[in-house]
Amino acid sequence: MSAVAKRVITFGTFDVFHVGHLKLLERARERGGSLTVGVSSDDLNYDKKGRYPVYDQAERMLLIGALRVVDGVFLEESLEQKRDYIIEHEADILVMGDDWSGKFNYLSDICEVVYLPRTPAISTTAVIEKIRH
Repeated sequence: MSAVAKRVITFGTFDVFHVGHLKLLERARERGGSLTVGVSSDDLNYDKKGRYPVYDQAERMLLIGALRVVDGVFLEESLEQKRDYIIEHEADILVMGDDWSGKFNYLSDICEVVYLPRTPAISTTAVIEKIRH
């Protein structure tokens, strides 16, 4: 009898999609049999970063959902609802970038919490600045 594949969930804005995003999603997917991604709403991104994304939430969800490593996508509207999203999507593992290190440890009572290192020298902010100049 084979073991049941773990379900992985992650969250992010994924604006101005770049190789760092792809590597994070690929590494998250490697941790289980499926990957569900919560894409931050435009308003949530504004609350977190003080600016709206370059691409709106519908476009970002379409892009993320089209990736072969992603099995499902949904709109994340609140950081405070992480627990609800994890339960709703029956996730066994929460994967986040290490820029969030420690912030979601309180969820370890319902799933494994993993923080993966970010891809060095790349971020959405850096990409936007490069385009500006």
